[in-house]
Amino acid sequence: MNVASRLPRQNPPVTDAPQRIVLYSHDTFGLGHLRRSRALASALTAANPQASAIILTGSPVAGRFTFPERVDHMRLPGVTKLTDGSYVSQTLGLDIDETTNLRSGLIQTAIEQYEPDLLIVDKEPTGFRGELLPTLNWLAERDGTRCVLGLRDVLDAPEPLAAEWARKGATDAAEAFYDEIWVYGPRLVYDPTAGLPLSEDTRARLHWTGYLRREVIDAADVPDTPYVLITPGGGGDGQAMVDLVLEAYELDPTLTPNAVLVYGPFLSGEVREAFEARVARLNGRVTAVGFDARIEALFAGAEGVVCMGGYNTFCEVLSFDKRAVIVPRTVPRREQWIRAARAEELGLVRMLDETRDGMNAQTMVAFIRALPAQRKPSQAGAGSLLDGLDVVVARATALMAGK
Repeated sequence: MNVASRLPRQNPPVTDAPQRIVLYSHDTFGLGHLRRSRALASALTAANPQASAIILTGSPVAGRFTFPERVDHMRLPGVTKLTDGSYVSQTLGLDIDETTNLRSGLIQTAIEQYEPDLLIVDKEPTGFRGELLPTLNWLAERDGTRCVLGLRDVLDAPEPLAAEWARKGATDAAEAFYDEIWVYGPRLVYDPTAGLPLSEDTRARLHWTGYLRREVIDAADVPDTPYVLITPGGGGDGQAMVDLVLEAYELDPTLTPNAVLVYGPFLSGEVREAFEARVARLNGRVTAVGFDARIEALFAGAEGVVCMGGYNTFCEVLSFDKRAVIVPRTVPRREQWIRAARAEELGLVRMLDETRDGMNAQTMVAFIRALPAQRKPSQAGAGSLLDGLDVVVARATALMAGK
């Protein structure tokens, strides 16, 4: 890996000039990176009326989201992850190397033309298949753009994460290119860098922000009657959880409250068609939609939540103070299971663990029936964990002012 040495940063002059921010959203599958980047861009521009932001994303559904004033997005050519872990181009007829090179060139051109004061990179220090390295090397030879690596609260178990970062050259990149590393969670919950061989100098640049609080961005119609929100996030790996919830309502005709199911945009068409037929037979006890970019409103109105354990969903559970049952995935990463298990230890949620509880309809019925008796996250101190956006704004302001 070609890594330029990290040049000493000179403090830029404090001026009234507009601040420009680029957020690189590592999106090849799901919605998590884009939604996190949107939340960050919204907070940063709201805090400074002279700031603007561009999100660079490969998400195929980026255009279905609304973005606030002074926040825009640039769609990178999409890729699809296959079951064997490899990637292919979505639509262009290019092989994956050609697609990566195209994306890399677009990223660097955007950076060169926009000349941001701050670059925030989500999760992957080198980008998808190293596509950020040319841009990072170019920036390292110049002075003016501060670079931040943003990490969610949990990445994976320490051993596989260390092996992955070594394989990708991610540790070297984190050491060489980034002024700060922000962890979007509290240290008391988990340390996502545990097991990574980061130097003391790099660890001194770590900042735990707390979770990123969410709010209702766009108003949306919600049911007038009580409901449980069922969400597998993006939906691409949510088939098992959705199937289990439908089995619970099929097994117990008296199960209440009714459920509102949001499939997510990546649940396959054939699977969704089969689910739709089952939903129809439940006679209104379960209603379903494919994808709602305004899901925050559905969270706000719900009596409780049954969900998978993705980062954004967890932030919404805490932000809207909802009693929740988390059904985490365990492959290809242990991320969701680690997050859910730690949250259960802290009394924030309940976790349905296949090995402990059994993954069957009777268990799901019992968990849904027990939701009203659960403590709300606020009763376990969730409010103190949600300072992330305030800390991000403060750190970004200090970085761009050279403090």
